[in-house]
Amino acid sequence: MKKIAVQLAPGFEEIEAITIIDVLRRANLDVTTISMTDDLKVTGSHDIPVIADKLFEEVDYSEIDMLILPGGMPGSKNLDNHEGLRKQIIDFNKKNKMLGAICAAPLVFGHLDLLKNKEAVCYPGFEGELNGANIKNEPAIISENIVTGRGVGAALRFSLKIVETLTDKEKADSLAKAMLVE
Repeated sequence: MKKIAVQLAPGFEEIEAITIIDVLRRANLDVTTISMTDDLKVTGSHDIPVIADKLFEEVDYSEIDMLILPGGMPGSKNLDNHEGLRKQIIDFNKKNKMLGAICAAPLVFGHLDLLKNKEAVCYPGFEGELNGANIKNEPAIISENIVTGRGVGAALRFSLKIVETLTDKEKADSLAKAMLVE
């Protein structure tokens, strides 16, 4: 079973994070939520606290198949400022392991120059942060080992794109049908 780490930094976008976690768990993927602070309780951008499964320091990233960054502000900037996470993202990319980010969070990949010559999407207004990316206007897109999504309204499509990538299209289509995603 594929193992996914969803990184939660203070100010994350709650709808995006919970949608991703829920859809991937519905697909029977092993999802662990990771606090980027020294406390398991992480509060999102709309003051909704979420209890993460583990602290960043407790995670063995060598066992993780995909790392996902929910967006939101200041959550995306907090992810971008976390040196340990940045090192993990660089390592994942070198190993061609899957990476995902939605909303403003693709800026983390952009600042690390991981999007050069790749197709990507983000929340409108953050395109300039995606250094060298070929910006598209789609809900979610995969380019090589990186999946990006536009924002809250695309959270289901982004999550289903990840399911399709980690399992298969049939599983993603089945979930979409069951959840009435049109």
